[in-house]
Amino acid sequence: MIPYGRQSVDQADIDAVVEVLQSDWLTQGPTIERFEQAVAERCQADFAVAVCNATAALHIACVAAGLGPGDHLWTTPNTFLASANCGRYCGADVDFVDIDPLTWNLDAEVLADKLDRAEQTGTLPKVLVAVAFSGQSCDMRRIAELAERYNFTVIEDASHAVGASYAGRPVGCGEFAAMTVFSFHPVKIITSAEGGMVLTNRPELAERLQRLRSHGMTRDPQQMTEPSHGPWYYQQIELGFNYRITDLQAALGLSQLDKLDVFIARRRELAARYNRLLAYLPVTLPSAQPEAESAWHLYVIRLQSERIGLSHRQVFEGLRAAGIGVNLHYIPLHLQPYYRDLGFAEGDFPEAERYYTEAISLPMFPLLSDAQQDHVVEQLRRLTE
Repeated sequence: MIPYGRQSVDQADIDAVVEVLQSDWLTQGPTIERFEQAVAERCQADFAVAVCNATAALHIACVAAGLGPGDHLWTTPNTFLASANCGRYCGADVDFVDIDPLTWNLDAEVLADKLDRAEQTGTLPKVLVAVAFSGQSCDMRRIAELAERYNFTVIEDASHAVGASYAGRPVGCGEFAAMTVFSFHPVKIITSAEGGMVLTNRPELAERLQRLRSHGMTRDPQQMTEPSHGPWYYQQIELGFNYRITDLQAALGLSQLDKLDVFIARRRELAARYNRLLAYLPVTLPSAQPEAESAWHLYVIRLQSERIGLSHRQVFEGLRAAGIGVNLHYIPLHLQPYYRDLGFAEGDFPEAERYYTEAISLPMFPLLSDAQQDHVVEQLRRLTE
């Protein structure tokens, strides 16, 4: 079975982890700080805070943004559960903004219209989670303009977009978002086995994020409410979480970061090759967002159903039967039972729902060979022509 995505781990990665295993620090040690500094430098950000996974990163980013009961978080329906659940963890109400029919990202002009209506009803969002779907940023320039006008915080969920760029700068630089979240899950661009990170240029946010990942506690005398009792002393300043990453994971992530350029180059080569090989099949290929250069975490096509004799499900199952581990990113989030129970229903976000009936994620990872890719394309041709 050719998976839709998988990690690329080599001996250097294994050696990096073994070195930490043989050291004095397995967690809360110096490798974490080195990993944070390396990612921050790569992304031209001032601060990076590593945590146990990207869901935790989204959660503490929302807490740091001051999101709470009575507030509103908006995101796209074409995303994984965590992009919305992070708002619910804070007790906030969640709503969605439909997707662009070309890029399949959150549509900035639909957002503008919705913000105008929300201003009139007093339901403006406090936080917008802008998801860089498949590795490509949304129209972040327009979103940043709207954030300034309507006074909401932008968190870019760039879980798919480590190594991507927007407006000529690395995703994560902080030019268009207060905070950016990365994921280091094994199927992502680089992996730390499990892990996530929040990047920001605001020192007050970085300080709070660091505290929130570790029970809301501090050993910094400047943050304490009374003088230190001694070198053992710490204080819990607020309610935090145990979202710490380990040095083992940071060592793997740091080693993987050295190969990021190679990984991205191969993903872009594979994407360009898919574009050539699929050009004459009855499928819609991914479109580029102006100013964005994708990291190509995913390569998603949409079936042109009116030109194909088989159903969406039949094509999907036919590819699986041929040994191709295709996937579907994503089931519209507002149609999950939990969100239906909150009042969402079919028809609320028609573009995302239409996308769902046509989308298939094809295999995309650096170790995918040309021969394997040719097999994917041939099987898709067999099922759609």
